[in-house]
Amino acid sequence: MEAQGRGGAGDVDPADQWVFNPDTGSYELRLPGARQPEPASRPPADRATGTPRNAPPRQRRAPSVESTGDRSGPTTRGTGSSPGAAGRPRTGDRDRPDGGPPVPRQGAGPPRDRRAARGRRKAKPRRSRTRKVLLWVGGSTAFVVVVAAGLAWYAWDRLNGNLDKVDTGIDNPASRDEPVNLLIIGTDTRTGEGNDSYGGEASEGNDTTILIHFSKNREHATALSIPRDLVTDIPECQVTHEDGTQETIPASYGARFNTSMGALGRDPGCVWRSVEQLTGVSINHFMMADFDAVKDLSTAVGGVPVCLEEPIRDEKSGLDLDPGEHVLEGEDALAFVRTRYGVGNSSDLDRIRLQQQFLASMARQVTGSDVLSSLTDFWDLADTATRALTVDTGIGGIEQLYDLASDIGRIPMSDVNFVTLPVRDNPEEAPEERATVVVDEERAAPIFRMLQEDIDPTQAAEEEEAAARAAEEAERAAPEDVRVDVYNGGGVIGAAQDTLAWLQNEHGMRLATNRSNAPEPQETTTLEYRSDQADQAATLAAIMGLPEAALVEVPGTSGEREAMVLVLGDDFRGVGEPIEVPAEIPDGVDSIQADDDVCAS
Repeated sequence: MEAQGRGGAGDVDPADQWVFNPDTGSYELRLPGARQPEPASRPPADRATGTPRNAPPRQRRAPSVESTGDRSGPTTRGTGSSPGAAGRPRTGDRDRPDGGPPVPRQGAGPPRDRRAARGRRKAKPRRSRTRKVLLWVGGSTAFVVVVAAGLAWYAWDRLNGNLDKVDTGIDNPASRDEPVNLLIIGTDTRTGEGNDSYGGEASEGNDTTILIHFSKNREHATALSIPRDLVTDIPECQVTHEDGTQETIPASYGARFNTSMGALGRDPGCVWRSVEQLTGVSINHFMMADFDAVKDLSTAVGGVPVCLEEPIRDEKSGLDLDPGEHVLEGEDALAFVRTRYGVGNSSDLDRIRLQQQFLASMARQVTGSDVLSSLTDFWDLADTATRALTVDTGIGGIEQLYDLASDIGRIPMSDVNFVTLPVRDNPEEAPEERATVVVDEERAAPIFRMLQEDIDPTQAAEEEEAAARAAEEAERAAPEDVRVDVYNGGGVIGAAQDTLAWLQNEHGMRLATNRSNAPEPQETTTLEYRSDQADQAATLAAIMGLPEAALVEVPGTSGEREAMVLVLGDDFRGVGEPIEVPAEIPDGVDSIQADDDVCAS
């Protein structure tokens, strides 16, 4: 049997003299000097292991301790000991000179079996494989989140740092529930490798100017190109320098439009004010880019497809293209939007047509290709675009710029019109010296009205046709039966008398009379009539081009000689000019749809 205890022979605590009995399979108390019971007969043991042959298999090893209760018998080890270990003395025991079993050291007591001690300890719960996987995944996710946050901050900071900002002194932020007017400026700045080859000295003027109107319902947009050689008035403007000081730049009259930028120290805010004065449209923000932007952006989108009906051979820009389709990027793209001597009449108007085709194609390339689906390509495009842009402080951060782009970007390409401001040759210049143009007021007025009043040109055309049909179907009186009193309620001096003479002499309305100035000024022209004068009102409205809103029916009926009342308002522009300007793109005005894949001629 195996003995287990802390003490040695002699005075020992009885609690330490418990002995394992293999016959009963339990520990028994053996006090010093007590008679030990005879062991029961045992079945034959296996010589190799010392285990009874008929013993049942054990699930766990029993504790193995030395027996010190009976010195006369051989030392016995517990079952499960490895072969050869039974006769090896325990550490701390002393060998006997007569070859007997080793004697334990005095006071040491029977040594403990370490395996038994381990068997008595509470086993640590093993982590499940699932928990390990979750911990690993959780740690990896946290790492990815931290890295992604760091990269997002870096990207955000870099894109913000790319933007150049100008304080225009104008606070007119865009709103999601209102029309948005965005001014695009392409400067004549030629800094950068190879840019000095594009003819002449750099003026740093606004080489390209486009006013883009985005409708309130975000269903259509109109991009109005303004020629750089347009003669117009440049209003006074205030410029803020980098050191924070401000300077007022005086107005210029009868100057080229491109001098609204650069000349006399003017900045984009001066262009902003000039376009507002020219068109009557309130602008919300501006974006400005230089020569390098065209090269970099065209490369970032993988090239811009263009089509030509005729070859372009321009020695000044270096552009040499055959008829047909081409994909342009870098230097070739810049040469394409800069060329003017290789197309048409070598004028700025011909160049505008190429620029419109190029910009429409680039927009289709970005929205219809895989550029925005690839993170790498999208980053390259965003990084290139922000490095190329100068903006007003109202959109001087990536968040504001993104909000604006996501809002106005809802408009489909099929509903974006590129239009060139209608102009005519400058009458102040001799035919052989003509180099500038002036606004064609009659054809420009409908376009300005479209932008000012947020009118969809397609819808307006349909409404105009319906109104025309209704006017034709309405019963009309003969001109000689029209009786009307004309008052001047607007700012045009002599408007009532001029109108009277025109109605009598040109249209046979002999019963019209001049009543001089109206009691109160009026912004809009009105025509008051009674129910039995509806046919006379229809005749006068058709001749003068009065809008439906100008016709006001008053209660009652007229007497035999009672006249209608016509009050000319501030919207009266001159005799023979319609009061209502049709909100449509006039015939003969250059325009293209952004989704039209056209060939430039």
